[in-house]
Amino acid sequence: MWKELLLAFIPLFVAVDAIGVLPIFASFTQGLKKKQKIDIVIQSIITAATLAVSFIFLGKAVFKFLGITIGDFMVAGGAILFCIAIGDLMNPFKKRRFAGHDFDAVPFGTPLIVGPAVLTTSLIIVSEHGVYPTLIAVIVNIVFAGILFSYSDNLMKIFGEAGSKALSKVTSLLLAAIAVMMIRKGIFQICGVL
Repeated sequence: MWKELLLAFIPLFVAVDAIGVLPIFASFTQGLKKKQKIDIVIQSIITAATLAVSFIFLGKAVFKFLGITIGDFMVAGGAILFCIAIGDLMNPFKKRRFAGHDFDAVPFGTPLIVGPAVLTTSLIIVSEHGVYPTLIAVIVNIVFAGILFSYSDNLMKIFGEAGSKALSKVTSLLLAAIAVMMIRKGIFQICGVL
């Protein structure tokens, strides 16, 4: 059980990339009071968890309806994750523009905490490691992101902007490797089905 949890946790930790999102959160909440930041964190966690858990339970039903196999999704999801990873590696500054001042559910809950990478990874992990390890890994990663964001001011002083970007690049490289693995497994699964 612990091995399954760990194998589910690591790819989701890379996909969530809470450390990489930290500078974005810090810059958008700069100047807000502590209570306002906590309210944003709580709403972000609720949004992210609701979306991820719903996708874990409904994703396979949607696939069945559309006639998509897990192998198909692994190849497509791996390709998307690879593009996301390459984009993060090649772009030293993540420029994201958001209108207005309400940015708890969107963009922090989704797509920054739970976006395409997390949804793709979680659905694939369900097929490989089971529902319970995936649910636990998803919730732990989302809560970890929330805790990290709650202490964003202190952590940004420790990491600094350069340190945070360096950590984000390492996680993006790991995400690219995981994407290649997913494509490889998907191709093998498709070939096995055929």
